[in-house]
Parts: sequence; structure tokens; C-alpha cells
Amino acid sequence: MLHTVILLCLCIMAVAVVLNMLRLLKGPDLPDRILALDTLYINAIALIILLGLYLDSDLFFEAALLIAVMGFVGTVAIAKHLLRGDIIE
Repeated sequence: MLHTVILLCLCIMAVAVVLNMLRLLKGPDLPDRILALDTLYINAIALIILLGLYLDSDLFFEAALLIAVMGFVGTVAIAKHLLRGDIIE
């Protein structure tokens, strides 16, 4: 039963990733694209964690943690570049 639910969640998250990619490519403004990229990181983390649960592997959780850290740093860097035009002061 759990494997069926995880497969259903994987399909739903895959649809969410596709919709985020559409928003990333077609976003009207740059802040919308940055928000779509941040949401894409979160969805990628959810997909990796669900895949780790489905395959019963601990390695996927470490990969999800790395993607979370890199996504946070990337979002902060892009937001700082939008506000000030300079990343490193």
C-alpha cells in the first residue's frame, strides 16, 4: 500500500515539476522566474526524498540536503543581485 501511495506522490510531484518548468521558461517577469526556480528546488527535494522512500535508501536523503543548501544559497545570491546589482560586497 505504501509503495502505491509513494508512486502516486511521485507522479503528482513530476507534474508539479513540469508546471514549474513552464513558469520558469514563460514567466512574465524576472522575480516570477526566480520564484519558479526556488519552487523547482523544493519540488526536486520532494522528488528525491520520495524516491529514497520508494527505494529504501539513505543516500537520497543526503542528496536532498545538499540540493536544499545549494538552492537556498542560489536564491539568496539571485535576490541580492536583483536588489543591489552586486553579489559580493
